[in-house]
Amino acid sequence: MVQLEEVEDADLIRLPRPGPIDDDDADFTDTDSSLSSTSSSLPLTITTPDESLRDRLLALRDMLPPSTRRRIAASTATFTGYVKSGLLYGGKTLWVVSTSALLLGMPFALAFAEEQQVVEMEKEQRMRELGNEVLTPGAATSAAGRPAL
Repeated sequence: MVQLEEVEDADLIRLPRPGPIDDDDADFTDTDSSLSSTSSSLPLTITTPDESLRDRLLALRDMLPPSTRRRIAASTATFTGYVKSGLLYGGKTLWVVSTSALLLGMPFALAFAEEQQVVEMEKEQRMRELGNEVLTPGAATSAAGRPAL
């Protein structure tokens, strides 16, 4: 035969337990006659005690044994610790990578842009020289072709 025994949780003993909101004995009166007379004319309204979400979640806590709650709390704390440290190290790594890229990449980008500008200027100068030759084809060769006396 199985014996059932209620085990009090040490955490619950410390907290004040909310009692019933309203101990009204009128709720337990003969309701058959009152329901039969009012059910056809008025809908039934069920009044629930005003409970917050926190109260309901605290009531759900009683469903899990203390050892399971401790294990869940420990694994949740471990998981949040890993997430926090991962985000912390990820942020530090991102800071180091971005500042290093700026410190090393900006001078390279500026030097590359300056080199491109010099190449474009040289190209433009060659195009001018070719344009001058096309406009005056004999002028450049005649001065160069004359022998010096």
